[in-house]
Amino acid sequence: MASRTSPAELTSLLEQVERELRAVPDPEIPVISLDDLGVVRAVERVGDGLRVTMTPTYSGCPAMRAMEEAVVAVGVRHGVPVEVVTQLSPAWTTDWMSTQGRESLRRFGIAPPTGQRAHDAGAVHLTLQKRRVTCPLCGSLETEEIARFGSTACKALRRCLACREPFDEFKTI
Repeated sequence: MASRTSPAELTSLLEQVERELRAVPDPEIPVISLDDLGVVRAVERVGDGLRVTMTPTYSGCPAMRAMEEAVVAVGVRHGVPVEVVTQLSPAWTTDWMSTQGRESLRRFGIAPPTGQRAHDAGAVHLTLQKRRVTCPLCGSLETEEIARFGSTACKALRRCLACREPFDEFKTI
């Protein structure tokens, strides 16, 4: 970064870099940004750069390194140092996914997570009925799980009994 950048220019540049890094697509599901996925937990200004706190969707997520590299690359393109900090606690939950992110998944043909995860304390609610997952292709609730693990560990493979099409379901965590 040029050392002659005024404070106002630096602020503007850092705001631009933050907007771009929040828009970085997930490497496994590129229709959703890391921000809409809820992986980007915080972006802070540190001196002339940014510190980005990220929480992986699960602690062994193989895409985490690619996510970090993509976020840092945004800063490199603009000459802005970007530090990525991984925060494992609290653990990521699908509750952190934005409404826009859920809609992006649905439009792409992936059933977004439904409901909310169980919370850390309190009564344990048992469900004796099958979970009803809406087909993102035709809207039917008549679907069945084919495989608990789909193309990534975050997704299950399902089939719609109405339109007979298979689809991924983003698991509620």
